[in-house]
Amino acid sequence: MADSLVADRTYDASGLLCPLPVLRANRMLRELAPGQTLKVLATDPAAEADFPAYCRQTGHTLVGTGREGAVLVFLIRKKDA
Repeated sequence: MADSLVADRTYDASGLLCPLPVLRANRMLRELAPGQTLKVLATDPAAEADFPAYCRQTGHTLVGTGREGAVLVFLIRKKDA
């Protein structure tokens, strides 16, 4: 499934611990246009709960999730303006 997650931009947060993956992904999403997507790679197990919660709170859409080995993959679509 992770291979099918295509994004406008990718952020590799591997090795970072909570809350850094979400905080840095948030910064990158601010640079994207509404409707564009960000693929986030993370190794922190807390990210499995953090990114869905982040999307619910901010209005961004969690398009998909997956795994590439031990790496968690999240595809987030930036909300409309």
